[in-house]
Amino acid sequence: MSASENARTITQLAAEAINEKLGTDIVALDMTGQMLLSEVFLIATAANERQVDAIADAVFEKLAAAGEKPVRKEGKGAWILLDYSDLVVHVQSEELRNYYMLDRLWNDCPAIELKIEEAR
Repeated sequence: MSASENARTITQLAAEAINEKLGTDIVALDMTGQMLLSEVFLIATAANERQVDAIADAVFEKLAAAGEKPVRKEGKGAWILLDYSDLVVHVQSEELRNYYMLDRLWNDCPAIELKIEEAR
């Protein structure tokens, strides 16, 4: 089983929003093989807390334009989580990304290929 078409579509949109705000190390993980409520984790790194906020706002706006609203938003500062039920977006500072290593925690989950070009 793999992530639904809708989950993949909104993941791609969120990744584009992150890229536009110069987020780095953007990784999408297909979580359907795990016993979780969401299908995809999208993880990205921001250079500082202001960028974390800007990226989260950009994701919120882009997905809202596509008719998607988060079930909840958690955190502030160095880590913001946006939960869209099928998609959970984690925007973290580099320090927290290196500390919590969500990529390595879920390294047995397959990555989802994202079609984004470097915004730089």
